Amino acid sequence: MDISDIFIGTDIVDVSRVKLSLEKQGKRFRDRIFSNAEQNYCDEKPLPEIHFSGKFAAKESIIKAIKSSGYKKVIPFNKIEIINSEFGAPNVLLDIDLLGDCKVSISHTNTHAIAMAIFISA
Repeated sequence: MDISDIFIGTDIVDVSRVKLSLEKQGKRFRDRIFSNAEQNYCDEKPLPEIHFSGKFAAKESIIKAIKSSGYKKVIPFNKIEIINSEFGAPNVLLDIDLLGDCKVSISHTNTHAIAMAIFISA
């Protein structure tokens, strides 16, 4: 692996904007952006909007990392799934025709969520 095969992306999200989208657009927003598993995970939390925001930021950062590698196709949010391990670590599942691996880190407060992704092309 060469350093030129590693690409990064980052994103920050205002939790109040995601909360507003969840309230105003409801199921349409949820289903366009998040898988059923992601929705179930977030809905189990005391403040679901914080976790939806983290997953949204993660997906944006993943798209940015992949696009910086030169990938030209549109990447729909629902083709990226962030599934948390039993210990809470986010794992990236991509449903696109792409060779490589993607890792993401997510952090949040009550008001903002941030994510950083690394895409390593094969």
